Amino acid sequence: MIASDRNHPEFKALLDLSVSAGSDPALVQAAGGNTSIKLGKTLWIKASGTWLMNALSDDIMVPVSLEPLLQALNSNDPAAERAQEFVIAEHNPKGLRPSIETTVHAALPQRVVVHVHCINTIAIAVHANAQQMLAPLLADFNWRYVPYVKPGLSLSRSIVESLSDSSCGGGSGAPDVIILGNHGLVVAAETVANAEQLLVRVSRALQQPARNAPAADLNALQHLAAESDYCLPSQVEAHGVASDEASLSIARGGSLYPDHVIFLGEGSVIALQGESPDDVTNRERANGKPPPVSIVFPGLGVLLRKDSGNGVEELARCLSDVCCRIPAGADLNYLSPAQNHELLNWDAEKYRQSLNH
Repeated sequence: MIASDRNHPEFKALLDLSVSAGSDPALVQAAGGNTSIKLGKTLWIKASGTWLMNALSDDIMVPVSLEPLLQALNSNDPAAERAQEFVIAEHNPKGLRPSIETTVHAALPQRVVVHVHCINTIAIAVHANAQQMLAPLLADFNWRYVPYVKPGLSLSRSIVESLSDSSCGGGSGAPDVIILGNHGLVVAAETVANAEQLLVRVSRALQQPARNAPAADLNALQHLAAESDYCLPSQVEAHGVASDEASLSIARGGSLYPDHVIFLGEGSVIALQGESPDDVTNRERANGKPPPVSIVFPGLGVLLRKDSGNGVEELARCLSDVCCRIPAGADLNYLSPAQNHELLNWDAEKYRQSLNH
């Protein structure tokens, strides 16, 4: 019975894993990432816009009828994109939407699936030769690499195509590790314990050295923020993208992964020498753009809009955490203008973002 699923030991174990992963900024930031478990004919998956770290204090899991969803996915039914019509409504009292990655979790054969935005994974997955870089690091794993496509149904189809294609990675049979280009990491197993162990092992295997960024000039930032709509971030790690020259150069190139676009906007807004927050805002408006949620002041640090959503702080830090793990001068894949546009104008992501204000 679906009603008893919440008392299933594996369901409870998944909630514990969700909190653990969701509380680690090296794995999950804000409402990013998702977990799921298949119990009988039901797929329980994290709701869109909810935070994994709140899995024990809030109701964040949504039950989805698995077989009809898979039929829709296999027949290219557009309804599979949102998966909303496959939710078992009587066991979803809050009316939550299932994650935009629901079809990804459904498509994988394993019982437990964990998707995280691991900063060490992303720092490799943005390289133009990411698959070649991953091969020696993941030699002991059954893995696949999937080049970037928009999250959701498009990604699910790419993953399905990769399952039987060993040229995309290493190992035979259905992979239990999937690296998503410019996106993150997926691990899958038959038990929550095995999924957690796999997550730890892969994260360690992909660990990248991080540059130590010079300290931010907090006095200068406070002076810039005075009487403006901007303030200093609470997480000092966010300043690294401004104080470290190599990271700043990487950020100038554009958007590297989807959640950056959703929470911080397209690319990075970088102040010119001598500009104030008002100067930057006016410059952006003159170019037909909204006031930036984040402004990078080279050599000084970062300021965030005072009315920014809850996820902005986390994604501002994530940018620094990722960039400092990318070697200077690396050949990177940035999201194209079209890819930025489809994320910013995607109803599913607008909904997720609206929950984080």
